[in-house]
Amino acid sequence: MNENKIVPAVSVAVMRDATIMLVRRGRAPSKGLYAFPGGRVEDGETLEDAARRELTEETGVDVRGLAPLREILIDSRHDGGSLYMLTVFGARHLKGEPVAADDADEAAFFTLAEIERLPLTDSTLEIVLELLGGDVVLPA
Repeated sequence: MNENKIVPAVSVAVMRDATIMLVRRGRAPSKGLYAFPGGRVEDGETLEDAARRELTEETGVDVRGLAPLREILIDSRHDGGSLYMLTVFGARHLKGEPVAADDADEAAFFTLAEIERLPLTDSTLEIVLELLGGDVVLPA
């Protein structure tokens, strides 16, 4: 495999009232850190389809429409991983209580005060602040 190949990945920042759902990663990359649920895009999947699939697999939660928030290049090759282009989506919670599954070992909605005390992946807090501060408009 070409170690410089960029692997597409997705994550979803799910907002419910004044809380955001995070998962604690159960394996590399980012094991033990809190992040938005997500993962790799499978062959033939759109980014939106992958985001919904990963969200369901990791948490069992359903959301309303997805809004792309940003793209982040993540280089985990130093840990034996890959080079990822992560597309982060924002969405409003529709139904379901988060249950950790797949490669997440915890899944829950957190307040900003709780999030600020957690070990987070890069850019997670910045995106949480944008969502909770109203800087981003999510589909109703």
